[in-house]
Amino acid sequence: MTASAIYTGMVVHKRLRPKRHKLRYRVFALLLDLDELPRLSLRWLAVNRWGLLSFRERDHGDGGPLRPWVAARLVEAGMVADGPVRMLCYPRMLGYVFNPLTVYFCYRADGSLSAVIHEVHNTHGERHAYVLPAGEGIVRHSCAKTFFVSPFMPMDCVYNFTISPPAQDVSVAILETDPAGPLLTATFAGDRSELTDAALLRAVLAHPLMTLKVTAAIHWEAVKLLLKGLRVYPHTPKKQSTIG
Repeated sequence: MTASAIYTGMVVHKRLRPKRHKLRYRVFALLLDLDELPRLSLRWLAVNRWGLLSFRERDHGDGGPLRPWVAARLVEAGMVADGPVRMLCYPRMLGYVFNPLTVYFCYRADGSLSAVIHEVHNTHGERHAYVLPAGEGIVRHSCAKTFFVSPFMPMDCVYNFTISPPAQDVSVAILETDPAGPLLTATFAGDRSELTDAALLRAVLAHPLMTLKVTAAIHWEAVKLLLKGLRVYPHTPKKQSTIG
């Protein structure tokens, strides 16, 4: 049995003000142990090449091998994680993917969780990593927002994370606040399945064109927010630094 797995569940976003807005859709995500990537032998999941489902390291980090990129980010943040690194992300489906958020769970050699990296992608083709300490049990940490994501959200915000690390289930919840208080909640909660060809095929059949639907949903929800009269904030280009 591999540490890598499939998590199937629900994404829910709730905007609290100035207009209430909610979206909810079913997805599946892969938990990939970076040390297992070279040994994965699956018909329906290709690694660093094209496939029905595929995972490419170039979609993350600095576009190169991920193990050294993660190690460098942890060193820059003054953290130690000398054990497995497992990332929760969407796969490419028929060559296409957009990952609004990729979460890296970084462990010590003794199996304890040391750090979590939240890698945020925006629709401008930019990505940014927030590297935060973690501990045992439910992980709670926060950081200031330093990277432009949505044109309907201000930059003067704080992300508050509550995470149940991958086990039989996984959950990632984000409460975004501004100086006036809670502004948005975003959650993913999923149940674990073994990473097998049969499970991958079931996931594809249950979620056809899922990755394309993620991008389509982002733009469709944007139209609805415009119609509700929400303020549009200009894009702030990403700074050179990749951590925050």
